[in-house]
Amino acid sequence: MKLKELTQRAHKLADHYCITDGKKFRLKDIDPDDTAWLKDEHKPLAEQVLAEGIDALAELQERLYAQDRRSVLLIFQAMDAAGKDGAIKHVMSGINPQGCQVFSFKAPTSEDLDHDYLWRCLKCLPERGRIGIFNRSYYEETLVVRVHPELLEKQKLPPELVTKHIWDERFEDIRNLEQYLSRNGVIVRKFFLHVSKKEQLNRFLSRLDEPSKNWKFSTADAEEREHWGDYMKAYEDMIRNTATKDSPWYVVPADNKWFTRIVVAAAVIDTLSSLDLHYPKVDAAKRQELASVRDALLKAK
Repeated sequence: MKLKELTQRAHKLADHYCITDGKKFRLKDIDPDDTAWLKDEHKPLAEQVLAEGIDALAELQERLYAQDRRSVLLIFQAMDAAGKDGAIKHVMSGINPQGCQVFSFKAPTSEDLDHDYLWRCLKCLPERGRIGIFNRSYYEETLVVRVHPELLEKQKLPPELVTKHIWDERFEDIRNLEQYLSRNGVIVRKFFLHVSKKEQLNRFLSRLDEPSKNWKFSTADAEEREHWGDYMKAYEDMIRNTATKDSPWYVVPADNKWFTRIVVAAAVIDTLSSLDLHYPKVDAAKRQELASVRDALLKAK
C-alpha cells in the first residue's frame, strides 16, 4: 500500500476517536469493545495493515529525525491491564531506537516529591527530531492523586494551596504547558486506552492462571478496582478539561488488543504525516562539495 493511501486510511480511523474539544465529551459514549467498521473476521487484515503501518512509521520517523525541527510526545494513560505496554511495543517496533525515547512513570520518589508535580516529566521531554513516549505521565496528578487525595499530603504543598479548586488549577497548568510545548515545536498526542471493568478482570485472571504472566500481577492493581467508578469520573473530567485542538486525546477502545494497536498506529501515522516532514534539501554549494568528495573517492580506489 502506498504511503499516501495508508495515511488517508489512518486519518479516517484515528479521527473517529479523536477528541479536540472536551466540553461535550462523555466517557459512556465510547464502547470499550468497539471496533469501528472492522469485525473479528477482519483481524488478519488488521494485522497486515498494522505491519504496513509500522513500516510507514519508520519512514516518517526517519524524516522527523533528519529534519530536526520538531519532536513528538505520545502520552499513554489507562487503567491497569488496558494494554499500554503492548500497544507501545507493537506500534513502535519498527522505529529506530536512536529516534525514540520511552519513560515509565510509577510512584514518585522522594526526590520527585521535593519538586513541583510536573518536574519529573518535564526533564524527560523528547529532543527535536525524536519521538518521546510517556507510559503514564503528569496526568497521574489528576487521576490517582484525585482518587486518593491523601497522596497530596506527601507532596508537601503549603496548606493554603490545597483548596477545592486544586484540580481545576492543575488542568489549567497542563493546558498551558501543552500550549507552550506546541508553540515550541513539540507535538503532543494523548491516548486513553479505554478498557471495560469486565475485560480487565479477564486479563487479571489470565495473569494469575498463566505462570508466564504471574510477574505482571500486582495486588495493588486489583485493589484499585474498588475505585473503578471514581477513576472513570476522573478520566472523563481529565479529558473534558484538557482535550484541545493542538493537544487532543484519543479515547481508544481497549477490549480488543488488535484493534487498540491499529488505532494507536493510525493516530501516530496521521500525526506525523500532517507535519510536512521531508529530508533536508542540499544547496548548490553542498552538492558541489559532495561531487568533489565523490571524485576524490573514485580516484583513490
